[in-house]
Amino acid sequence: MAGRIEDYALIGDMQTAALINRDGSADWLCLPRFDSHAVFAGLLGTEEHGFWRLGPAHGKDVAPPPATRRRYRGDSLILESEWDTARGTVRVTDFMPPRGESSPQLVRIVEGVSGRVPMRSALRMRFSFGWVVPWVHRVEDRTVAVSGPDSVWLDTDAETYGRDLTTYSDFTVGPGERVSLTISWQPSHKEPPPHPEPEAELASTEAFWREWVGHCTYHGPYREAVVRSLITLKALTYAPTGGIVAAPTTSLPEEIGGSRNWDYRFTWLRDAAITLSSLLRTGYHEEARAWREWLLRAVAGDPQNLQIMYGIAGERELAEAELSWLPGYEGSQPVRIGNGAAGQLQLDVYGEVTEALHLAHMTGLARNDHANLLQLKLIRYLEEHWDEPDEGIWEVRGPRRQFVHSKVMAWVAVDRTVKLIESGEVDGPLERWRELRDEIHRTVCEHGYDKERNTFTQSYGSKELDASLLLIPQMGFLPPDDKRVIGTVEAIQRELSTEDGFILRYPTAGDEAGVDGLEGDEGAFLACSFWLADDLAMIGRVEDARKLFEKLLALRNDLGLLAEEWDPRLQRMVGNFPQAFSHVPLIDTALRLTASGAYAG
Repeated sequence: MAGRIEDYALIGDMQTAALINRDGSADWLCLPRFDSHAVFAGLLGTEEHGFWRLGPAHGKDVAPPPATRRRYRGDSLILESEWDTARGTVRVTDFMPPRGESSPQLVRIVEGVSGRVPMRSALRMRFSFGWVVPWVHRVEDRTVAVSGPDSVWLDTDAETYGRDLTTYSDFTVGPGERVSLTISWQPSHKEPPPHPEPEAELASTEAFWREWVGHCTYHGPYREAVVRSLITLKALTYAPTGGIVAAPTTSLPEEIGGSRNWDYRFTWLRDAAITLSSLLRTGYHEEARAWREWLLRAVAGDPQNLQIMYGIAGERELAEAELSWLPGYEGSQPVRIGNGAAGQLQLDVYGEVTEALHLAHMTGLARNDHANLLQLKLIRYLEEHWDEPDEGIWEVRGPRRQFVHSKVMAWVAVDRTVKLIESGEVDGPLERWRELRDEIHRTVCEHGYDKERNTFTQSYGSKELDASLLLIPQMGFLPPDDKRVIGTVEAIQRELSTEDGFILRYPTAGDEAGVDGLEGDEGAFLACSFWLADDLAMIGRVEDARKLFEKLLALRNDLGLLAEEWDPRLQRMVGNFPQAFSHVPLIDTALRLTASGAYAG
């Protein structure tokens, strides 16, 4: 049985990622890319769907207990798990070496700390998300599992044997003794991958992360949380192209047992753009440059057909399908791959992309004429379509509406482009777009604002609130001291807050299909809760902002990771994990509170 979402650790190589449970079981791994089929899909099913468990031996097919303690080694993505047993203490070090052009590897090194501890490795590889049992055989001193185009090779110092379609290793380690186990993926028609060198790869992986973290320019009071979030965002970046996945998982539910289960292993323009902003403000210009290049390739010369998301190499076809053989995380069905929202109209994306390009320009990223040309093309399209209804930031599956946040972000897109023209970087119809900017602003304030309640609303003429309205002052649409901003912040805090003070995206309708066209409920959306902390600081309630921020930090698991949402009833994380859209606003709020001096001590 899979662990709770917060029980998992992330390791990765900037091309894919694995999730490892507290008991030493790797329950999720897609090879060779984030969006490939999973070879370990136990997270969304049972052990029959693939896992790799490594820990102290506790009898035949008995899982070890949770690790006594675990941590990342310094500021890295190298996981260390330790078990204190009746026979002694043992440590398992798990990591994936940043691979460049070489084969993806998951390396596990067992080290005796004290006493003599019997260990067991149980490796059950299942291809195609647990559907296919591979052909497992020996090639000289190596074990290989083959299925169609894929092969996974196991290399280890320990003896191996097969039983019940599982590969086992039993061994004992004493103080200072080390045993390594590595799996490597390779296309099945190619020569076997090179034999791994675990100790050398451990050293190079640690050096990689030490050098990368050394570029961080944030040295404030929340550095530990900020650095861990930055490492997580780096791990979600597909290094060959610069694309950034929203999360490395699919179908972790927004409601345990519910159907709000989506595939997040793709690059949302919105998520990637806000990730870019956090990286730029903490010193990571190379990642920003790579993302800008990815954007230009993905969008190409076709802004009128701008998608809200793409594959990590810029693919446009992301057809949604359901995997009927997987029972889902804690029975949450269906399990989906692909994402049908790719074809939606979400006008806010134009604002997020333009804001990211604007910030890149303002922070000194080298000028790119193609990026400037793309920005102008985006606004020419938006000029003709900004007043249309759309599906909005939350990808509703119900009817299109005139979402206020979409209009605000359309204003942002035009405003930032006006500023670009005013800077002299490009030529454009300056006066016409100034007038367009004013028209959008006037229309939003007239149709998206409820004078009686002193709050902006989710869509024109509606009574519902929406947490995306918290971005109005952050985007500069209105100043923080505007009474309409203060009224909106206070209304959202009052009407969309859970009992423990976290924020829902919008009201859901439970068993009935609501504004989003979906049945069921969801947890508090963590990004929205960070947005509230930002707004509270901006309207002068700095102490309230700090308290909320530190409550949010306390939700992180023991390794500093956050999922998409928090279930206030079950008091546990829900949604895909770890989630870029949670870690980015964590960084942003930390920067804001640090600048304001609002922190304990």
